[in-house]
Amino acid sequence: MPESRPRINPDEAGDVAGQNRASWHQRASAYVAELQAELDRIGVRGNLSGEERRLLTKAEVQLDTAREALDGRDTLLSSISGSVVDRVWTNIHRAEQSTLRLANEGDLAWWGAEVLARTKQHLGAEDPIRTELESRVELNGRKLDARFRDLAVRALRAANEAQDLERSRLRSFRNILLMSVFLTSVIAGLMVVWGYVAPQAIARKLCFDSPPPNSALFCPIGATPQGGDVLLVEFFGLCGAVLAGAVSLRNMQGTATPFMLPICLLLLRLPVGALAAVFGLLVIQGGFVPGFSNLDDAAQLLAWALVFGVAQESVTRLVDQQGKKVIENARGPSRGFDDEAGGKPAEPVRQSVDGAPVNVRKRSGRRHFFNLLR
Repeated sequence: MPESRPRINPDEAGDVAGQNRASWHQRASAYVAELQAELDRIGVRGNLSGEERRLLTKAEVQLDTAREALDGRDTLLSSISGSVVDRVWTNIHRAEQSTLRLANEGDLAWWGAEVLARTKQHLGAEDPIRTELESRVELNGRKLDARFRDLAVRALRAANEAQDLERSRLRSFRNILLMSVFLTSVIAGLMVVWGYVAPQAIARKLCFDSPPPNSALFCPIGATPQGGDVLLVEFFGLCGAVLAGAVSLRNMQGTATPFMLPICLLLLRLPVGALAAVFGLLVIQGGFVPGFSNLDDAAQLLAWALVFGVAQESVTRLVDQQGKKVIENARGPSRGFDDEAGGKPAEPVRQSVDGAPVNVRKRSGRRHFFNLLR
């Protein structure tokens, strides 16, 4: 028998990301291991005061708390509330700030660029802590020293808190989307049940009279209203929503956030498309569109149900635009810096031949998932 591959075991601290875990879990586990290595190096360095020893112990406790949260199993309640994600990153950020306080002169110098980048990503241009740190770091060759270590720690803490708030807004918007998907799905399901229980109440409203000389009643399925009519119309509306969602995938861009917001935006289209098909046919039946109050046959009826399913894009696009704003406000290392708190990207500046500054708007190759069906 072939030899089995050796099992990868965690180190003494247990810092190996678990298999079959989410991507944010893998990144957080790797960062915990990196911070633990920094703390271990500080611990063996020696010459630590009593206050620094207590700070080192506190940082290790915070990393242990983050590991405990990472090793636990997510429940439905924790996924909705985001308690696990918040517990992990809050403790990681606190341990990170302690590591900055304990860094020696050699390591401290290289924290300057990282802390400055974090403040530019998450703090507004008018923030006094960011402004003060920028001026001091730039004058010091983008390096930190002990003279403004406390300022750097405060700036890092403010940037981390802003990042945590951005993540909370993402989670809140995700929960609103999931609740909307649930409620619209329940309504669509109740309409189907209603169609089966009392076909004359709602299924009959989806039937039309064929043009003369026949003048016979036709429904989505047959010549008499039945419960399956509502189900069939909703199915065609859902297919139209799927078609519109598939077209929108051409501009989809993934997100590194742990809440899968683009997927939730796609899911919202499905029940909305099903309801749009039913309501659209009811509008035609009610004669709200002048000169368009009847259909010719069942095939045309189902075709209009499909069209109304696609038309839901005009409604869900507004939700997409709000989702775009929420995702853009969750800034991270993969994004460019913002020159304002509102999130406008800074334009690079170059010099012309005569030395005058010239603004150059860099063409972004990124396409957003939310620019749908243009």
